[in-house]
Amino acid sequence: MTASPRIPAMDVLRGCAVLGILWMNITAFALPQNAYFNPAVAGTPSLADIVAWAVSLIFIDGKMRGLFALLFGASMLLLIDREEMAGRDGRRAQMIRAGWLFVLGCAHFFLLWWGDILRVYALVSLFALLFVNLEPFALVKRALLFFFLQFLLCATFIASLYLWGHAAAAPDATGAMRDGYATFMAALSDPVSPSTQAEILTYRGSFATILQHKLIGLPGDWLWGFLFTAFETLGFMLLGMAMLKGGFLTGNWDMEQYRRTARHCFLIGVPPMAALALWVALSGFAPLPAYGVALAWSLPFRIPLTVGWAALILWLAARHPGHPLVGRLAAAGRLTLSNYLATSLVMTALFYGWGLGLFASVPPAALPLFVLAGWVAMLAWSRPYANRFALGPAEWLWRSLINGRSQKIRKSD
Repeated sequence: MTASPRIPAMDVLRGCAVLGILWMNITAFALPQNAYFNPAVAGTPSLADIVAWAVSLIFIDGKMRGLFALLFGASMLLLIDREEMAGRDGRRAQMIRAGWLFVLGCAHFFLLWWGDILRVYALVSLFALLFVNLEPFALVKRALLFFFLQFLLCATFIASLYLWGHAAAAPDATGAMRDGYATFMAALSDPVSPSTQAEILTYRGSFATILQHKLIGLPGDWLWGFLFTAFETLGFMLLGMAMLKGGFLTGNWDMEQYRRTARHCFLIGVPPMAALALWVALSGFAPLPAYGVALAWSLPFRIPLTVGWAALILWLAARHPGHPLVGRLAAAGRLTLSNYLATSLVMTALFYGWGLGLFASVPPAALPLFVLAGWVAMLAWSRPYANRFALGPAEWLWRSLINGRSQKIRKSD
């Protein structure tokens, strides 16, 4: 099984995506899980905390994950085409690739971080195989259908929480119903709720304690995580296939087309996202508005913003092709899997109890400092490494597993 050919524009996009993913994930590394949806879970937010949360919600959250999924869908087509041109079964190659990615994702989940996305990508990519032969417009239509299904699923779940609250407030509601609703709402917003405090103690604990917590949550945590991301991920994968076939992701569009696309997408997505952020902040970070915006109501605007980020990055890369930062981003993109896993290793070592134990100790406004340090590290090591080696450490392992034999890693080999 051979590698997909390198496309410089896609490497730059991958590099930006892996940097953006760190910004997106830093809250989940450092704070209780529900702080990703609601900063009040970390304590009464300061103005700086609110600004950091709003910037993430409007520009980053969901968009970098969407960009990753776009690129993963495109890479599927590249691999299948490469394999079939060599006389091999491209679909089978992708299924083997997805199988080993699932294994790596499981290792990532159990050994490092609960927020792994590799397992979801591996499983969803098997469904995406059903659509690889469609024309770009047909792929876009299917993508929009899956986005709608994701929105419908999430909106139904949020609506059920509103109905639960209404039923719990009724005079004839049982004590168990009232207590259950109050406990659930407290977990979404109260830093001193029993569930939040238990989570803090867990992640300040030993490696064995954290692993036991993950095992106890199976399979429910995996199922819910998959349900709330699968259709959206599939939609972005199909959109990525369409954008590859249309020449968008390969950098073949005119520079002015990228600029106009970025401008239109940000104009479509940013104002409503800002309005949603304002609504949540003015509600005092009430659980249902905060949870609903993060999960459902922002979805229609995450789509154009994801495309807008891709267009903006490609426009800037085309405008400044010789800039040193472009080369470093491309190098980071060639080592995406290694950078993604290394980020989890470093951040969990900083925040979890088996490392420095900073979990739930750093305010949200200070977390971008950790992000900036991570960006500097990724950009610093990726280029000199990529100059000497053909594969990153994680890419080498994945490729070796796929092919059933050790792969050459040095460029000089």
